[in-house]
Amino acid sequence: MGGLSLLVTGLFLRPALADPRVQRASRLLMGTQVDIVAQGDSADQAASAIAAAFIEMERLERMMSRYRAESLVTALQWAAGRRALTAEPELFAILKMARKISASSHGAFDVTVGAFSGWRFDPANKNIPSRAELEKARNFVDYRHLILDEKNSTAYLQRPGMKIDLGGIAKLPILQAGLRVLAQHGIRNALLNGGGDVLAQGQLQGRDWRVGIRDPRAPERLVGAVELSNGWVASSGDYERYFLRNGKRYHHILDPKTGQPTQGPHGVALVARALESVNGLGAAIMVAGAATGRQWLAQRPEVDALIVEADQSLWLSPGMAHRLRA
Repeated sequence: MGGLSLLVTGLFLRPALADPRVQRASRLLMGTQVDIVAQGDSADQAASAIAAAFIEMERLERMMSRYRAESLVTALQWAAGRRALTAEPELFAILKMARKISASSHGAFDVTVGAFSGWRFDPANKNIPSRAELEKARNFVDYRHLILDEKNSTAYLQRPGMKIDLGGIAKLPILQAGLRVLAQHGIRNALLNGGGDVLAQGQLQGRDWRVGIRDPRAPERLVGAVELSNGWVASSGDYERYFLRNGKRYHHILDPKTGQPTQGPHGVALVARALESVNGLGAAIMVAGAATGRQWLAQRPEVDALIVEADQSLWLSPGMAHRLRA
């Protein structure tokens, strides 16, 4: 789970953190660092709310991770082709969301892409699957064979060998669940950053939250910053989890049709108020390409977007051009 956008804590947060009512904590979660900044009525209130939010997010990660032997996602893999399993409400809701973006993107986003399991993007343990491995795995990638029964809340993978991967769609709902816990503890002003996906609510000391957006052409640099008081910056990019071999970049966003890393845009950043407007869309644009992405975005005026195209050029939607600040 990588990202294009970044909460620039050193630049934007340091003065606020001198206020004890503003608390910050970070944990490794969902394969990335998750940061929470919360402004409460007191330091104790903010700190206890943050701790409770992490407990809830860790519970959901255990439920949805394909890397955990005890997760229902793993159980679905073992039951593939044999039987349906009852899914907890939180997981079933995400599976429905995954099916919807898989269908609306015509498979550019495909929740069953987990069948391409031979890739390893850890620089210390990298691996490129063989052409034969990828050809075999392609037989098990087709979101239409994920059957969801809403009446009974069951999920079923029709073919043995199929695997779902919620890495591109579960993170935002998990962050949203963390924000709900903060609200239950009386926190009205908070920001959650999960590896470049950012959810903001309220303000920081009376001013909208500021979120810096990295330039994937030079990740140490910012394209600019946006201000948020209620909403998301959701991002996808080819530079977070990757390695280079023989001058070629191999990264973790895979084309479901080939099993190979995408060769289109270098990065996508999306800003919107509603989770449903952006969840999974960035990864789909990375697969489908910038031209198709612009067509999709034209049908979603509620989404402001930035795309760094394959030729390194920068495209901004009208809303993003108005929103982005140097």
